[in-house]
Amino acid sequence: MSDSEESRPAVRHLTVDENSAGQRLDNYLTRELKGVPRTRLYKAMRKGEIRVNKGRVKADHRLAAGDQVRIPPLRVPAPSDAPAIPRYLGEQLAQQIVLESDSLLVIDKPSGLAVHGGSGLSYGLIECLRQLRPEDRYLELVHRLDRDTSGLIMIARRPAALRELHRQLREDKVDKRYLALVAGKWPRTLKRVEAPLQKNVLQSGERMVRVAREGKPSVTEFAVVERFAGATLVEAKPITGRTHQIRVHAQHAGFPLLGDNKYSSEKGEEMCRQIGLKRLFLHAWSLRFALPEEGRIALQAPLDHSLETILKNLRN
Repeated sequence: MSDSEESRPAVRHLTVDENSAGQRLDNYLTRELKGVPRTRLYKAMRKGEIRVNKGRVKADHRLAAGDQVRIPPLRVPAPSDAPAIPRYLGEQLAQQIVLESDSLLVIDKPSGLAVHGGSGLSYGLIECLRQLRPEDRYLELVHRLDRDTSGLIMIARRPAALRELHRQLREDKVDKRYLALVAGKWPRTLKRVEAPLQKNVLQSGERMVRVAREGKPSVTEFAVVERFAGATLVEAKPITGRTHQIRVHAQHAGFPLLGDNKYSSEKGEEMCRQIGLKRLFLHAWSLRFALPEEGRIALQAPLDHSLETILKNLRN
């Protein structure tokens, strides 16, 4: 078999070690099966081809040390097939590092870059970082941002940091805040949106989320930052961490995010044309958390030039 051909391994059984304990199954598989498209991994989990301790589990199942994970025969691309990362993107990401310590990287992610490959994308932020930093043997996403959302995102460099930050996320001890521009006049009295969210995957693979009684409990806190004619800049703090949570909660409250091509309104789209907004106005601007060896950490990332220009246009 040539280097460019794909290999097809037999069924394998992996034992979860202490370093991977507490990790989500989908993240564990992404690391162990580098190169296998995430869409294929999710399909294998849905069909029960991938099992934990002989049982079916969902992608967000958290593994424990000693768990036995059944891996079916999946085609893994040869190492030479790894996607080439554009040079400009590598240079940009090198300038977007907000924090680098022994255990953690924090990146100010640009809008338009997915956090991982899959669904037709050959690479995302994590694949870029692994290629750009081959000396880092361990790089794992601590949490996620939507592709069109910019701002602060954490990448663990040590298994212990990943476990600790996942624990803090579960216990709401990581303070994440976003700046969002919404259509309309957000009431100052509307400080909390609590509505269960249900995720649906369309045949195209696109993820859509809606408020539904049978959905998962979801809470977002909002605060007015600045008012404009026909729009409001708000700060959003997600208490839970559901897919598209801020976007759907804002829409549910009657004030969809401007530049949102999934959950926008006709009025919002018209306003975007008027002010020249061509991307989702959602930016993860503030992070506060703690690590045992580094103490309390507070980080901020200002709005990028394109979003700041939109606000200046609105002020004028």
